[in-house]
Amino acid sequence: MSVSVLSVIRPLGGVPGILQVASVLGLVLLLLKTAQLYLHRQWLLRAVQEFPSPPSHWLFGHRHELQKEEQLKLLLKWVEKFPCACPRWLWGTEMEVVIYDPDYMKLILTRSDPKSDGSYRFLAPWLGYGLLLLNGQTWFQHRRMLTPAFHYDILKPYVGLMADSVQVMLNKWEELLSQNSSLEIFGHISLMTLDTLMKCAFSDQANHQTERNSQSYLQAVWDLNNLVFSRMMNVFYWKDIIYRLTPEGRWNHQACQLAHQHTDRMIKLRKAQLQEEGNLEKVRSKRHLDFLDILLFAQVSNRSSLSDKDLRAEVDTFMFEGHDTTASSISWILYALATHPEHQQKCREEIQNLLRGGVFITWDHLDQMPYTTMCIKEALRLYPPVPSVGRELSKPITFPDGRSLPKGFLVMLSFYALHHNPKVWPNPEVFDPSRFAPGSSRHSHAFLPFSGGSRNCIGKQFAMNEMKVAVALTLLRFELAPDPFRVPVPTPRIVLMSKNGIHLHLKKLL
Repeated sequence: MSVSVLSVIRPLGGVPGILQVASVLGLVLLLLKTAQLYLHRQWLLRAVQEFPSPPSHWLFGHRHELQKEEQLKLLLKWVEKFPCACPRWLWGTEMEVVIYDPDYMKLILTRSDPKSDGSYRFLAPWLGYGLLLLNGQTWFQHRRMLTPAFHYDILKPYVGLMADSVQVMLNKWEELLSQNSSLEIFGHISLMTLDTLMKCAFSDQANHQTERNSQSYLQAVWDLNNLVFSRMMNVFYWKDIIYRLTPEGRWNHQACQLAHQHTDRMIKLRKAQLQEEGNLEKVRSKRHLDFLDILLFAQVSNRSSLSDKDLRAEVDTFMFEGHDTTASSISWILYALATHPEHQQKCREEIQNLLRGGVFITWDHLDQMPYTTMCIKEALRLYPPVPSVGRELSKPITFPDGRSLPKGFLVMLSFYALHHNPKVWPNPEVFDPSRFAPGSSRHSHAFLPFSGGSRNCIGKQFAMNEMKVAVALTLLRFELAPDPFRVPVPTPRIVLMSKNGIHLHLKKLL
């Protein structure tokens, strides 16, 4: 008996024995992990058995189809074939259900499911945990704190600041007309919306359309848009420890540092300005507080637990969302009007009649351009600035048609697919502003360019005002036409972008 035991133990006493044990343990762990992944995949398959989907590879999911065809085009094919929702496999044990039905949207957006940490966490090194990424009670507290920054009394004087920024951009376009027959507008509009945001939300009156720092920040934002999306689509980049070692991971880190330098510099400057103005309560009594004022006041209040990290996260979040989504919207609106000259001309005539030959636009004018507003909304339907948002179900859900999903499931609310769903919008690819004519009826959750429910865009009124100002003043100065040789290709990133830019021909109006 003792001899047999010793005969087993003896070979394990040296290095080869330790390696043997390690190999066996490694194999056991691998088998356990394989079994875990297999059981999880079986759970996913059972959960979505009521939701048909295109054939997928057991390991690579729908990646092959996504590589063969533009993602948005493929998505629209699924919308026509599979009612209400469709499972999309990212890889073997990772999948989400894509939602594009208004009843489904309404049900989810009226709940309080958190945003999925699985994909949204990739934004955290850049944006931190501000309104976009927060969940639960902390999100509610921050939302309530920042809501006063978007009261109409505060938004009213912003119209003049918006108009000034737009005119600077249009003057630049006029100078560039002689240099090039076609102009890529997204970059110029991004500078303009950043300039507007800095003036309105952060009381910074510098000309950010000519500053090198602003251009560096916009380049960082452009890079991060692409890098974050690329990481979401590549399962091998999901682990932080691996991603940091890749060229893309290092590039992401550098872009985050550039973006943070911009916001840190602005916060530091604003704090110094407030100290010069004296007692904070005196400042409050003199003027309305802007977005950054509210954050800084909250930080010094004894009732607030807003840390420096929290403050920068909110600034980083609004700095990005406040300019990039609006830049996307305005760019696509101008493209839609360029490709539909009859609607462009009707908008122009409406604005000329409203302003009586002038170019000075005010808050009161914004509600007096119904046809232009209809065209803006129709362009937002075709090109929603945020293509989709994600949720992780905090409890089971049963949809109106009886199909259900369990707790813990990931769903993607695709606003792009919703807006192009032929069951919701007849002839969805046709630009038809009459869909938004006064008195027209539609499902409450058929049109969601600013999302919906309690987590809708806090700055949606600010954004709509800026769109109206930019479109009105642009149409007064220029006639727009598309570049037939460079047709934009919509592509989903954090915001809706074009793979090849948005190029327009501009003709100065006499």
